Amino acid sequence: MDAPALRHGAMFDTNELELNMGPQHPSTHGVLRVVLRLDGEKVVDADVVIGYLHRGIEKLSENRNYTQIVLLTDRMDYVAAATNNVGYCETVEKLMAIEVPRRARYVRTIVCELQRIASHCLWVGTHAMDIGAMTVFLYAFRERELILDLFEELCGARLTYNSQRIGGLPLDIPPGWDRKVLAFVEVMTGKVEEYEALLTENRIWLERTKGVGVIEGPEAIALGLSGPPLRGSGVPRDIRKDEPYAAYDEMQFEVPLGKAGDTYDRYVVRMEEFRQSLRIIRQAAEGIPEGPVVGKVPRLIKPPAGETYHAIESPKGELGYFVVSDGKSTNPYRFRVRPPSFCNLQALRRLCRGHLVADVVALIGSLDVVLGEVDR
Repeated sequence: MDAPALRHGAMFDTNELELNMGPQHPSTHGVLRVVLRLDGEKVVDADVVIGYLHRGIEKLSENRNYTQIVLLTDRMDYVAAATNNVGYCETVEKLMAIEVPRRARYVRTIVCELQRIASHCLWVGTHAMDIGAMTVFLYAFRERELILDLFEELCGARLTYNSQRIGGLPLDIPPGWDRKVLAFVEVMTGKVEEYEALLTENRIWLERTKGVGVIEGPEAIALGLSGPPLRGSGVPRDIRKDEPYAAYDEMQFEVPLGKAGDTYDRYVVRMEEFRQSLRIIRQAAEGIPEGPVVGKVPRLIKPPAGETYHAIESPKGELGYFVVSDGKSTNPYRFRVRPPSFCNLQALRRLCRGHLVADVVALIGSLDVVLGEVDR
């Protein structure tokens, strides 16, 4: 071979490599398959393949009555079951124009924020472990157990709670539960600082997250992102502020925002959300009003003919329910979920391009998806 041909690399095979990551890969956080096209270690393109769970929760819900559906919602984002319950119950309450007692709305607010912290604990532990930091996982799960203890005392379950009812709560809070919640707030406040001491200024963490997966605000909006991935790109969209539900209109809190829109900013936003959630819980637990915990609900729930959409701010983003009633049946005519994990996952292909294979696990972790919700 002559020298010019050698200089231009004609003797080497430069075809791109196609590599399957998942669906049995621990860092894909469920049965997610990402088909990577690689040029060496660099990701040229990524095809995100979903649908391995075959769950059919929407169709199942159309064949159950309105009360039975509550426990099906547990099974979508199964690490944030309580927020699923609240979102669904509030949708039916909106459809039926049911007024929820103020005490129940305060307890719902506490439950939602406890669930946000528990979900973020699982996120920061697994996200850090994906990138190579083991200790944070052990720290975060230590505090998550305290929240699960509170949920167990409240409703008897630790993962799929079935904790809400249409019109309010199934039962009032146990005696002294609010004081235990406040005690947890005091403990957790110091623990967040421990997480940050391990990660926020850690040079390895900075190398693996700074400038990785940058997405600017307008593009994040165009892709349909919500929750921390959207706020990490500097877009101040938080349903708790913009369209308050439960008792959020009575709470004082800030909406943390990122600037660069990279993996590090999505981490920083969630860390600040820990503090804001604790702030909300303290206000709600100290101010729980007296009174009933369930409104006036007919024994047979049969909403009038019509349709409604209602969304809440779940730990992952905008969780919305669309329910259609024909006015005749005790089952919804149409039941549709707008899951944040599914919508946020749309950004993965865009985020992966141009980065290394090792960055893919960091990018999946920064979106914080749960495949039970994606494949609902």
